[in-house]
Amino acid sequence: MATICKHPKVRIVSRHEDCEFVECLECGDVFDSEEFRDMEIEENAESEPSTEDA
Repeated sequence: MATICKHPKVRIVSRHEDCEFVECLECGDVFDSEEFRDMEIEENAESEPSTEDA
């Protein structure tokens, strides 16, 4: 069974004008740094408990 990498360690592999690509040092995936930031935001939103009052 494959586990999902949360990309704990990344390094910049390419910069082109306003775009930056990073590589995960754990699994080797390469992706846009904006995509990486989006993943972090989604992960934080899922892990925060709901504070809605009933």
